[in-house]
Amino acid sequence: MSKELPFMVLCVEEYKNQKGLTGKEAMALFNKYSVFEYIQDFYEVLHTTGGRYIVNDIDLYIKSRQTA
Repeated sequence: MSKELPFMVLCVEEYKNQKGLTGKEAMALFNKYSVFEYIQDFYEVLHTTGGRYIVNDIDLYIKSRQTA
């Protein structure tokens, strides 16, 4: 198992809980906007931050992908 996988699960859980989404809804967003790839690419930085920061960062990433 990669070191990033448990962190990706944590990110999905944090995101869905803070946004009031179901797991299925969170997964759909993460897949649609390639959030898992983003998390994997920036794992070294993101895993040192807290849940609120991660969720805000993911929101910013999704917004940037929506306007691209």
